[in-house]
Amino acid sequence: MSSFEKYNNPFEINTGSSRLANSFFLIPIIAIITVITLIIIKKGIIGFIGVISVFVIIGLIYIIFKKPKTGIILLIILGFFVTGIARYIPAPWGLSIDGIIVLMYLALFFKGFAKKIPWAKAKSPLTLVVTIWMGYIILQIGNPEAQSIEAWFYAMRGLALYQWLVIPLLFMLFNTSKDLNTFFIIWGILSLLGTLKGIIQFQFGVDPFEQIWLNEGGADTHILFGKLRVFSFYSDAGQFGASQGHAGVVFGILALFKKRNLKLKTFFIIVALAGFFGMLISGTRGAIAVPALGGIMFLILQKNIKFLILGSVLGIMVYVFFAHTTIGQGNAEIRRMRTAFDPNEASLQVRLANQNKLKGYLASRPIGGGVGATGNWGQRFTPHTFLANTATDSWYVMIWADTGVVGLVYYLCMIFFILFIGAYNVMRKLKDDWLKAQIAALTCGMAGIMMASYGNGVFGQMPTGMLMYVSMVFMFVSPQIDQLKRKITV
Repeated sequence: MSSFEKYNNPFEINTGSSRLANSFFLIPIIAIITVITLIIIKKGIIGFIGVISVFVIIGLIYIIFKKPKTGIILLIILGFFVTGIARYIPAPWGLSIDGIIVLMYLALFFKGFAKKIPWAKAKSPLTLVVTIWMGYIILQIGNPEAQSIEAWFYAMRGLALYQWLVIPLLFMLFNTSKDLNTFFIIWGILSLLGTLKGIIQFQFGVDPFEQIWLNEGGADTHILFGKLRVFSFYSDAGQFGASQGHAGVVFGILALFKKRNLKLKTFFIIVALAGFFGMLISGTRGAIAVPALGGIMFLILQKNIKFLILGSVLGIMVYVFFAHTTIGQGNAEIRRMRTAFDPNEASLQVRLANQNKLKGYLASRPIGGGVGATGNWGQRFTPHTFLANTATDSWYVMIWADTGVVGLVYYLCMIFFILFIGAYNVMRKLKDDWLKAQIAALTCGMAGIMMASYGNGVFGQMPTGMLMYVSMVFMFVSPQIDQLKRKITV
């Protein structure tokens, strides 16, 4: 080829602007811009939001198909915001969780044509036990007491479906030491944002959108004696308090054992302190169970007499402070927390009375009244029934009422099995000190949430549910991570 042929005349180059002059490119662009403009003119701000949403959805689809692991990060983030955002933009935002999960499975399916997908990584005792639970929930469709398939569809998602679908994805895509570190950073940042929003509500009150939510019924449970129970951008104060207590326990343990990285240790300390403060201002008495049982679990895992004595003394001091003194009684948050230690407290007696009524009703119904028969879904789809009009006020009581004693026994065996695996790995199998501390933190956090779920339905709500799924998977894969770390250091 001659030097002349290598030469490109700049006046003959087909630039981007010249391509736009071509009707093949220009007409579709003009058409799209025109349609978007008409939508915005006709629908106003709603149309504008709709157009932006379309572009966001297209972008999400591209990102997830390109890198499916991104979907895991999005699920964790969405878990924190998916319920609160509905106060500002009413929409079935919960279905966005479903959408991302479906997109991730589609992305893996199509990627499977180009390379082998490690589906075998999802093979685990954890996958098995949650699959059996999902199978039982599917069989509940045939429960003769069930009166609404719509109630079943909405209720089973948080009860079993998300857990069943997300856990295999985590085993395949989010299972390394780096992923675990990323998980803690994301969780810590989002928890701090939750605390910050809670402090704003506590100090300055709610915004107009939150006020509308309170006026439409939220005030019944969130304005007590003229005092706001802080809920931040979470679904309610119960979820906010438990989630903040969860962060306090997990990040407190991480801060205790992080030695070399001062910046990271400081971050963990800030998140832990902010979490405990958020738990306090939530006014959620049941949330105190998270640090209580989380602390006991920590003492068990440490097998250290000094920690055991110190923790026992601290626990006794906290109990005496709340149950046998009136110190700080002028503070509304302390005063409300103190009622959690009163066995004669009025709301506790109401809960016990409801449980006695359910005991009689369920005595002849070993598989329960049907998934979705209680709580909000029962009120929405079958408001005329006994179960819909009997408050459960507990994750476990709800499972008992919906799935019967058979479902409750299996569910408790399942979560205690998972907790046992986490504890066993920490106490017996893990050798790397920092990994052991990380899994101990997750195990103690899970123990605390299990306890708090007796007082509130926090285990299956967001963001706690998603945090639990990630925690469970890392409890199970931690021995493999530990072995890999040891191979690297050898």
